[in-house]
This record gives sequence, structure tokens and C-alpha cells, in this order.
Amino acid sequence: MDLGDIRGVVSDMDGVLWRGDVPLPGLVPFFSLLQDKDLPWVLATNNSSKSRQDYVRKLAAMGVPDVPAENIVTSGTATAAWLRRRYAPGTRLHVFGGDGLRDELRSAGFCVADSDVSAVVAGLNRDLNYEELRLASDLIRNGACFVGTNPDTTFPAANGVAPGAGSLLAALAAASGVEPTIIGKPHPPMFEAALELLGTDASQTLMIGDRMNTDILGAARVGMRTALVMTGIASHNDLDNGAPGPDIICESLPALTAALATG
Repeated sequence: MDLGDIRGVVSDMDGVLWRGDVPLPGLVPFFSLLQDKDLPWVLATNNSSKSRQDYVRKLAAMGVPDVPAENIVTSGTATAAWLRRRYAPGTRLHVFGGDGLRDELRSAGFCVADSDVSAVVAGLNRDLNYEELRLASDLIRNGACFVGTNPDTTFPAANGVAPGAGSLLAALAAASGVEPTIIGKPHPPMFEAALELLGTDASQTLMIGDRMNTDILGAARVGMRTALVMTGIASHNDLDNGAPGPDIICESLPALTAALATG
């Protein structure tokens, strides 16, 4: 694929830039190239357990300082924006997820509560216990809207593959008997938010990801160009499932950086 007409870049983080807290090779040179080529970029992740400021600090610790928080879109920020279009400030919401998601919803003007709530907002919760599952399912059965940040059943960790938010959504759906409305990739709101920040046309924007069924599929649906890196969840077997493939496949971030440099 000719990358010469790319005018903006959207990149996933887990499995592309790092695994867990371990940076993947080529992280710093990738950002240096974007700066050298004056390519605007946005980082878009389905992980809602961390806030944008958490990611700013994480990138700084990995050698990429001074990243504007506004350059980061999480499924938590996209979910907060979706909820703002439907609920008034001060609406009571229950969070079945991590502190990052709670912070995003509070910043959006909502009240995080455990009773009399309009919606249950579910994301990755690494400290899940039975009582939290029971409370959230009770609230949904009693009429609260069930909103999920993202459908990822797994995510790439430093020591392998770990259960993702989608696994917890499945448990909550089974317990409540209600299927969630899901906001994150591959659904359009995440990609639309990133394109709005960049101000670029979808056809001239490259989405970099490590998952066929979220990063690549969702970006292709909104008309973006797509690059799959093989350092996260996807394997070469995933390319043989009959689904539309990425525009470019790179074994690693340095390989993609080299392709962008010559594009």
C-alpha cells in the first residue's frame, strides 16, 4: 500500500506500543517519525480502566514526554461522550469497572453511585468480586440501562493474554439477562471521535492496530486505511477467516515505521 497520501494516524496502544507495562521495540522512533513528518496523531484504546492522564504518564515513563491528554481517546472517554448526549449532568450512574472509568464519568459531570441509577456502565475491572457482579446485575434487572465500554474479550499483557472487558460484560449479561449497548471499537463512536480530533478525511487516515475484529474491522467500516501489527492479539491464522484484511501487515512497529518513512 502506498502510504504517501496519509495525512493522519490513529494508533491503538495495547499490543502496538506496549504489552502490559513493557514498551515494545520501536516505540520512541515511531513517535519521532510522526513528528518529523508533521503527521497529526491520536491514540485510541478500548481499555477504559485508565484515564487519559494515566496514559500521559505511562508514555512519559517510556520516553515519549509531553503527550497532550486531548490526543488520547479511550473507550471510557467515548462512552462518557455518548452518555452526555443522552443524560443530563448530575445523572446517577453505576460503574462496573476501574477507577479510570469512574474518573472519566465524574469529569463529564455525572454522579457515580450504587443506587437509584439511570445506567450501569461496565468496563475492565481487575478487582472484580461477586458482590460487585450481584449489585450491577440487580441494577440492570431493575431497569438501569446497560452500557459497555468495549467488547474485547482479551488483551495482550506482558506475560501473555489476559481476560478483557468483554469477558466481564458476558458475565454481567448472563447474570442480568440483558445485552449491553457497546461503545468502543469496532463501533463507530471511537473512530469518529479520533477523526474529529485529527480533522482529516477517513480515506487519508491510517488506523494501526493489533486486532482484526476491532481495530481493522471498525476502521475499515468508516473508510479508514488500516495497518495490522503482529505484536498483540492477531495471528496469521486470523488473516484466513474470510473477513476483509488490512491494507498493510507489519510484523512489528519498526517495520511499520519504516513503511511510513518511505511512503
